[in-house]
Amino acid sequence: MPNLDMLLLGQRRGEEGLNDLRYTILTQGIPANSEGMSELRIYIWLILLNAPPLKTDVYLDLVRQGASPAHTKILNDAFRTFQGDPLFRRRVTQNSITRVLNAVAWRLNDAHEARVNGWQSPPTLSEFGGSPDTALLSRHSFTTSARTDASTTNDAEQIGYVQGMNVLCGPFLYVARSEVEAFTGFERLITQECPGYVRGSMEGVHKGLALVDRVLEVVDPKLYIHLMNNQMEARIYAFASVLTMCACTPPLPEVLRLWDFLFAYGAHLNILCIVAQLVLIRGDLLRSPSPNQILRSLPPLNAADIIQVALSFAGKIPEDMYEELINHAK
Repeated sequence: MPNLDMLLLGQRRGEEGLNDLRYTILTQGIPANSEGMSELRIYIWLILLNAPPLKTDVYLDLVRQGASPAHTKILNDAFRTFQGDPLFRRRVTQNSITRVLNAVAWRLNDAHEARVNGWQSPPTLSEFGGSPDTALLSRHSFTTSARTDASTTNDAEQIGYVQGMNVLCGPFLYVARSEVEAFTGFERLITQECPGYVRGSMEGVHKGLALVDRVLEVVDPKLYIHLMNNQMEARIYAFASVLTMCACTPPLPEVLRLWDFLFAYGAHLNILCIVAQLVLIRGDLLRSPSPNQILRSLPPLNAADIIQVALSFAGKIPEDMYEELINHAK
């Protein structure tokens, strides 16, 4: 089987090479050390997210604008980003988090003003050499692209900085070789993959929470009934897991492995991964008269186990629910 270096070259041949890359990530993973560091990961993420290279000057121009309208919120959030993780703190500075988040906030603010005033929208990443990927992930084949285009009209107007974006940004800064790369991947994620998570109403997050409950009811009715009898709807324990695509649960190297999978096959599969975490501790939850005590803090991530269980759910979910799953964050 070709290695990831060959697949990175092969993806230029089109969808066949991209599918090979996805499958290799699923079966072999991205080579990395014990701290999750890999020379390939950021480039693979950008390929999977269909995020073309951004000119450095574009990023620098955004940074030079200084404090964005969301700067105070960003400062309050930046120092808390993976605060207790020594791996992250050793590699990523608070200043770099603040710069990238302010740059993204300016980008979103400029796009909003351009649309409100009827101006031409500022350049998107696709205008710097890329094209949108409009294929959907088929529930029956994990060798098909996972993406749909995010709305570029009314929905995009509402996207702005919200608390929690710092945690979504953190892994990009950890794996990237430059702030420009981190900015490129992060902006693509929140504007194309999960814009519904970062609108003011966070409607995508609330849809995701409802889907956690509904998926659990389908795949494990006994556990679902037990949690409902104890008033443990997903909105109580899973908000951060939905919003941050499980990045709120350590350890960071396992978060990166889980994101490899999500970027390869679709960020919407995070919902299945959250349900998988519940199923993996179902014995403890069913035995507990107070499962809220357990769900205050989910166990450390084990990406391989979570992915394996999540994949087993795909064939059990009704077609209409799976379509909702695909589109809930848009």
